[in-house]
Amino acid sequence: MGEVFTGNFTQQEPLPDAALAAAEAVLRHGRLHRYNTADGEVAETALLEEEFAASTGAAYCLAVASGGYALGCALRACGVTPGDAVLTNAFTLAPVPGAIAGVGAVPVLVGVTEALVIDMDDLAAKLGQARVLLLSHMRGHICDMDRLMQLCDAAGVTVIEDCAHTMGAAWNGRPTGRWGRMGCFSTQTYKHINSGEGGLLISDDAEAMARAVLLSGSYMMYGRHRAAPPEEAFADLRYEVPNISGRMDNLRAAILRPQLKGLTRQAGRWNDRYRRLAEGLADLPGVSVPVRPAAEQFVASSFQFLLLDQPAEVIAAVVAGCAARGVELKWFGAAEPVGFTSGYASWRYAPQHALPATDRVLAGLLDMRLPLTFSLDDCAVIARIIRDVVTDVLGRTRGAA
Repeated sequence: MGEVFTGNFTQQEPLPDAALAAAEAVLRHGRLHRYNTADGEVAETALLEEEFAASTGAAYCLAVASGGYALGCALRACGVTPGDAVLTNAFTLAPVPGAIAGVGAVPVLVGVTEALVIDMDDLAAKLGQARVLLLSHMRGHICDMDRLMQLCDAAGVTVIEDCAHTMGAAWNGRPTGRWGRMGCFSTQTYKHINSGEGGLLISDDAEAMARAVLLSGSYMMYGRHRAAPPEEAFADLRYEVPNISGRMDNLRAAILRPQLKGLTRQAGRWNDRYRRLAEGLADLPGVSVPVRPAAEQFVASSFQFLLLDQPAEVIAAVVAGCAARGVELKWFGAAEPVGFTSGYASWRYAPQHALPATDRVLAGLLDMRLPLTFSLDDCAVIARIIRDVVTDVLGRTRGAA
């Protein structure tokens, strides 16, 4: 059988000691709710918002209960109402179109290229169908944001960025989340900083962020936020914006703040692992790894490669062969959704239209988590196993033909 990998694809690193100490302090004083503070105390949640805003260069930040809540909150804050059409990537995870459906709007799916980014030509053709684009930087792949914003600005389309997989990443030196009107981040376990669940929302738009703060359940305590718009931004909105509570608590904020300080170092470690895998699969016949342009400063907490134009049974054989040797690959072209992985045909709440170029990409797309518990040597082993299995399966396929 050859080498077998024994690592765990879902095991994250332990939280840093500073996060454990911060969590213990919150648990000891018991003030977990973000607005439950002692005299003179600044809530951990307010401090996290201030620090994350500073790290991205955003004027405002709001911490919420999940990345999915951040998406829905941003859509509402940007004025999306039931029945509205909202553009979004056909290649993303289900919470993205789910957020659109969750506010009663209708997802309009836009195709994907072999580089795993939104298809600009398809986007340009569909810009007249909606006034908002919920752009997913899916699996950390960032499109040409200069071109995208030119297209959307010219068409009067508001951009909301889903940055669940791009915390710490940038295009041409400008962080993701800072291109559109609002940027949404996740702190779920498999993201770049880990609080189990959690989300962050950034913006330079005072009205949109005031709406988001009120939506999140601030009641009339928005003055306790340190990274929110000035109080006058809330003066009229507080009477018309509903409370759809989704606040982050102080315990999660406390364990995130030390992790945020170490994000740059962690990003470098992820990218070292990504590059080791990419080197190991370079020039493998039948396999293509998406090209990462120089303008894309990515943070690669996962790895993708393509087996384009292969029959479904060949892809399934590669997935099964790698699994038998300890390497867990997720296939976006599978007929049925599995775990976190689903193709757009499974989102039956989204109108279905033919996307043949996207179907070709997804049919051959294989995806793998890349936790920092893997060493560089582990990544080299994984690459050798994938190489062996792909070579064997494609060799048998050619022989059978």
